[in-house]
Amino acid sequence: MEERAAAAQLAALAHPTRVALVRLLAAHAPSGLPAGAIAAELGVAPSSLSFHLRELEAARLIRPARAGRNILYALELAELRALAGFLTETCCGGRPELCGEGFAATPRQEDPRMAEAETETKRKNPINVLFLCTGNSCRSIMAECILNREGQGRFRAFSAGSHPKGEIDGQTLDYLRKAGYPTEGLRSKSWDEFARPGAPEFDVIITVCDDAAGEVCPVWPGRPLTAHWAMPDPATFMGSEAERRQLIADVYRMLGDRIRAFVALPVERLDRLALQAELDTIGRMPRAPAPPLPAAQSTA
Repeated sequence: MEERAAAAQLAALAHPTRVALVRLLAAHAPSGLPAGAIAAELGVAPSSLSFHLRELEAARLIRPARAGRNILYALELAELRALAGFLTETCCGGRPELCGEGFAATPRQEDPRMAEAETETKRKNPINVLFLCTGNSCRSIMAECILNREGQGRFRAFSAGSHPKGEIDGQTLDYLRKAGYPTEGLRSKSWDEFARPGAPEFDVIITVCDDAAGEVCPVWPGRPLTAHWAMPDPATFMGSEAERRQLIADVYRMLGDRIRAFVALPVERLDRLALQAELDTIGRMPRAPAPPLPAAQSTA
């Protein structure tokens, strides 16, 4: 990075609102937030926010990307890391070990024994995964059940909703029972339960609907990775009962395909960036529906 480029990025950051905006997007990295959620969180008028977003985008510190019906603004993490590295690369005569861990521009080399111990800890402890949607009545409930079965103890799955309906969809519950899943204890609940002290600390949080992906999430304990696996919503489907059952079966199958791909990963040996890339790849798996139900045969 050249000094002129660094100066341009620092100039873009030279405003309290833009500093607050970058900090907010950092809390929601790497997925980002829609403009409406940013404006509400920062208490900024939409017209003013548009100006600040343009300034940061021109400096290549943020980028817009379409996610379903929403435009999400996310940090350009590589640019921020490059800026921080440029500012501190000569720290303490080029000896980052003298700067202290939090200020070193060069990542410290991990002791192989520490890395091995961390991997062993991951093997012993289940990987906690939270599935989120809006109502927590269908898609996220199915994902919770599938991962708890397919994970075979390596994974521990939970689910919640941003605006829970308070009860599980009846056809979904019936489908899960017929598929042999234990349904005792399943309930529709708010994601706020998992942001309270004493809640499980999650390794991965996966949204399965576009609405939940675009909402301002609670601040989760730890540093969970996030991914978006969009699924059609049977709860809002307008069609016959048979067509709705078919859609539930389709969503179940698509979730199962993604979850089995997730479970097959050597998660315990992947670093954060590698695992994030794998989660994003799984989220791009095709959402092809199953063939239509066969027509009922006449018994006449």
